[in-house]
Amino acid sequence: MQKLSRDDMAKRVAQDIPEGAYVNLGIGLPTRIANYLPSDKEVFLHSENGLLGMGPKPAPGEEDPELINAGKEYVTLLQGGCYFHHGDSFAMMRGGHLDICVLGAYQVSARGDLANWSTGAPDAIPAVGGAMDLAVGARQVFVMMDHLTRDGECKLVEHCTYPLTGVGCVSRIYTDLAVIDITAHGPVVREIFNGLSFDELQRITPVTLTYDAVAETA
Repeated sequence: MQKLSRDDMAKRVAQDIPEGAYVNLGIGLPTRIANYLPSDKEVFLHSENGLLGMGPKPAPGEEDPELINAGKEYVTLLQGGCYFHHGDSFAMMRGGHLDICVLGAYQVSARGDLANWSTGAPDAIPAVGGAMDLAVGARQVFVMMDHLTRDGECKLVEHCTYPLTGVGCVSRIYTDLAVIDITAHGPVVREIFNGLSFDELQRITPVTLTYDAVAETA
């Protein structure tokens, strides 16, 4: 089973971010999207530690220790970008001023519940942090994740077993195997990558899928 690389996943998500959108990229995998947004598309990237107008990661040796995202990764600031108090940043998140947030996930349920902050393990982080505010505050929530865990368990599940970040908040899932929309009628597959069949995708996914492709890739 051939999967998309993480960079190819980021490129695919970047294609769906529209001109003029205000977008938060969650910690981890979603931050790669910044490196693949077309230079001729104006997208305003937000970080909850108080940045608006982020660009791609800096070239080696050009890192600025005062320019980091919420994951403490070095970033660049595009012309016209700004930074501000994180209290103002959270007001943007909670006030519905973000068009899209892209988050990672441990699990997403068939109804769009999101679990992305803890597996319940004894050494897990103690609090949900800004992911909760993003999940309920952004107009659309995209999830970017591997389809399967390292143990081969699917991350798209009927009901989440990990602590929830948000309820019914996810609108679209990008995995290394497919693009899946969460709809009122259940998960709908829009794309399948690298020639994987729908039957094979369904076999490894423990929820009922519907296939309504808009653009299947070879």
